[in-house]
Amino acid sequence: MPTALSVNLNAVAYLRNRRDLPWPSVTDLAAIALDEGAAGVTVHPRPDERHTRRQDVFELAELVRARPGAEFNVEGYPTPDFLELVEEVRPDQVTLVPDDPAQATSDHGWDFQLHGDSLEGVVARLKDARLRVSLFIDADEAAPEMAASTGTDRVELYTGPYGGCFDPYRRAAELEKLAQTAEAARACGLAINAGHDLTLENLPPLVRRIPFIDEVSIGHGLTADCLIYGMAKTVRLYCRACEGEDAAQAVDL
Repeated sequence: MPTALSVNLNAVAYLRNRRDLPWPSVTDLAAIALDEGAAGVTVHPRPDERHTRRQDVFELAELVRARPGAEFNVEGYPTPDFLELVEEVRPDQVTLVPDDPAQATSDHGWDFQLHGDSLEGVVARLKDARLRVSLFIDADEAAPEMAASTGTDRVELYTGPYGGCFDPYRRAAELEKLAQTAEAARACGLAINAGHDLTLENLPPLVRRIPFIDEVSIGHGLTADCLIYGMAKTVRLYCRACEGEDAAQAVDL
């Protein structure tokens, strides 16, 4: 099975929030993404609602539920408010990230030495609610075993150091670290997601090197490409990239 594409809508919501206007519509663009082959959508509702708003989460949940086979992934730091939100909305997947509310974006994985015990309780609570759980981890071969000890179903590989690197030798080294971490996760029985700074250029080498990645969540790069190609074509391009096809071979879609 090819790697599934989940379209992260935070950047769309951020653009909408620059004006007191209802466009661009987060739900309308989510619908286009799903129509064009995306397997699901992702949001990260932060407490200050600087991009995704609480109401967006409910509207997107309704949209996805009306489309059999589509998945809704909600990510965030496990505050009491966040946990209550996902228990009410019941997305297909909850991705727990170690973000401070003031952070611009997720930029590191969980420190399991520091947070492992508390994460175990949170994971158990979410699984009691029959929600699939994924934990955000760094490219570190030791991380999957520690993540598995919490009871999580999946891990999401933080691909920022790989995606944001433009030196070919260093990028190759970062890719190998991700591959070794993914192998360790698979050995622990964990399913594998990935995300952060993935683009049409760096996504195909990632999925060719780690063909057993279940899902990638992509927002910033995909939204930037929408300014060139539009949402429909951009999603088609990223779906092809999820199959390992280089962007230069697919621009005629």
